[in-house]
Amino acid sequence: MRLIVSLPCLIVLLTWLWPLTLPLGLKIFIAVLMLGAAQFSSWCKLSSGSVFAPEFPRPLVILFNWAFGTLLFLALLQCALILSALVWSLAVWRLVHIPDAVRLAAAGLAGLLTAVAVANAIRVPAVRDVMVFLPGLPERFDGYRLLQLSDLHISRLFPALWTEQVVARANAAGANLIVVTGDFIDGSVAMRRADIAPLRQLHAPDGVLAIPGNHEYFFDYADWIQHLSGLGMQMLLNAHTVLTRGDAHLVVAGVTDLSAEGHGQAGPDLAAALAGRPAGAPVVLLDHQPRNAPDAAKAGVALQLSGHTHGGMIPGLASLVARGNNGFVSGRYTVGGMTLYVSNGTGLWPGFALRLACPPEITRFCLRAGKADA
Repeated sequence: MRLIVSLPCLIVLLTWLWPLTLPLGLKIFIAVLMLGAAQFSSWCKLSSGSVFAPEFPRPLVILFNWAFGTLLFLALLQCALILSALVWSLAVWRLVHIPDAVRLAAAGLAGLLTAVAVANAIRVPAVRDVMVFLPGLPERFDGYRLLQLSDLHISRLFPALWTEQVVARANAAGANLIVVTGDFIDGSVAMRRADIAPLRQLHAPDGVLAIPGNHEYFFDYADWIQHLSGLGMQMLLNAHTVLTRGDAHLVVAGVTDLSAEGHGQAGPDLAAALAGRPAGAPVVLLDHQPRNAPDAAKAGVALQLSGHTHGGMIPGLASLVARGNNGFVSGRYTVGGMTLYVSNGTGLWPGFALRLACPPEITRFCLRAGKADA
């Protein structure tokens, strides 16, 4: 892991900084700053005991993300410059050097791209409207509004003020039901108690339903389930609830996260979650990770809502994220007649807070009767 996060820094040090015509002392100073930024995850662990919870003041967390992101983008730009210089050298059959001005321009562009990416990552998301047609949806539920929050990652980067604004926007969306598909936090209950408190104000006529994500298991799962339940969340841990309109039913089920068994907790059990549901009632499944969507489709689920991927975050990374998530990264998919929706996330992990062409979202679904979306 350390080698992976250090690689962009090594590329920049060797191919960008060292060839610059700068005084040696200045180069050493810049190199030390770069090496410090590259080890952001190590600083996080020193601050809290976990790489997932940087316990620094918010401006410093933002600065670290900007610095690491700049290294990443500069490494990519520098690789492109080297490749271009190589092609040019072969074309003119002489060695072509990259001027300092071009190297510095690349650094400026990298810094600007990262500033945009960080700003996109930490903003309060807009509400995104998605219409989903569900086969077998009773007429009484036609037009039902369901709002999804996912991957809040409430932390020093996404503190109480940000959470309050998300809650206000969610409540103002006028949904019949609010669901949260995991990764509420980064930190222990003691660390996040004040930051997560605004979630108590989430409200909808049919309540707030939720499931854990993988990050809840990193920070004393049992404490978090108890605390989230105390905030008014109905936690669906391999269980379901039935929404009723007269004699019509809509089932909302939830499963635990795929990482649960690795932490000594009950893993996802779709059969248990669906056991005893009303016959013929369409099922909406909450599953933090999208990779098991084909199994849900085979079990007769009509709509699965997931998160976890953060939408891929930046161009090019989505293909890597897809490999670990059965090809599902962002947005709507049709899986064996079932609709899967993978949220980009409302927040994201504070250790890599970058978003380009992948906006965060609060997603409002309008359920309509009819054939599943193609």
